[in-house]
Amino acid sequence: MTSKYEFEEKFRDQVLRCSRCGFCQAVCPVFGATLRPALNARGKMLLLKEVMDGKIDLNDELIETLFQCTTCASCYENCPSGVNVPEIIKAARKDMVKAGSCHPAFKGMNEVLDKHTNIYAEAEAEDFDRKKNQQAENVYFVGCVGLYREDESTSATLDLLDRIEVDYTLIDEVCCSGVLEDVGFPIKDHLARKNIDAILATGAKTVITGCPYCSRTFDNKAQYAELKERGIKVIHITQFLQGFDFGVTTDKRVTYHDPCDLGRHCGIYEEPRNTIRKIAPDFVEMADNRESALCCGAGGGVRGAYAKNSIAMARRRLDQAEAVGAEIILTECNSCVHNLANAKLRKQKFKIYNTPQFINELMEEAEEG
Repeated sequence: MTSKYEFEEKFRDQVLRCSRCGFCQAVCPVFGATLRPALNARGKMLLLKEVMDGKIDLNDELIETLFQCTTCASCYENCPSGVNVPEIIKAARKDMVKAGSCHPAFKGMNEVLDKHTNIYAEAEAEDFDRKKNQQAENVYFVGCVGLYREDESTSATLDLLDRIEVDYTLIDEVCCSGVLEDVGFPIKDHLARKNIDAILATGAKTVITGCPYCSRTFDNKAQYAELKERGIKVIHITQFLQGFDFGVTTDKRVTYHDPCDLGRHCGIYEEPRNTIRKIAPDFVEMADNRESALCCGAGGGVRGAYAKNSIAMARRRLDQAEAVGAEIILTECNSCVHNLANAKLRKQKFKIYNTPQFINELMEEAEEG
């Protein structure tokens, strides 16, 4: 029998494999913020089973449930049945979009990227007082959040690359559009083409990304396969920096937040810690770290569509940093920095940085004596 929906054709066995054990509930950031069972992975799988049984349709009534998932993959990491919930959710969202049901924030984001080159619909990107589109060994690809919302962090990262004498160039980059696949839409081919052409024109052999999601998109999506075919390596800034010795340290207590896109989705856990241990002798782990790290609530479009719950998720993460007495929270994702900073309470005295930004600050202080 032909399935009504594509998600069922691909994932029917996995949806049925869910044993309702509830292991996912304990680690779901959305459930942690809302305490609503329908919003955790088990609740979503129960709903999709009813869809497969023909009891309900994928329609507007399921938007709040199926579009409220950060796709952090903590449920998948902890599922004893191996149910890949993030991929199932993304497939169901695709069916919903096809059927005309979508959260208006995500529909709007897709429309914005039809007309503009970034998710914020801003006309012009910051140039950070640097020439773009030069011949260089490396392209530094910033990403939308770093270009338009966390430009201070990006400026500091570029200063650090200059201090350690990296041969790089910026390009006239556009949104990689990988995030659209999280919310039911396809990657924009014309945007991918612009990025590939701009990268190839520099003669660079390596693309260093400031955004872990851009890194995932370049590495894994068919629209960007040409980069690999042309021998271009894509790495995240945390992988690039781990081989350097910066010659500075801090006496502050430092902890590290694992971004879901870098950690659970790419398996990059030790590279950032290798760098942080060089600069922070008093490095401490939060209670949940590496594969078990709590999501900051920014992913899967949740920050834009369900801002209140997204901030609540970030506050749960900040509570863990406070519990270990951290004075500095480092991470490796501009979206995480942005959401954690928005959630920080005035009474909380710790500071939040991307690791390159913090290293650059230490080097600046050392130079000033």
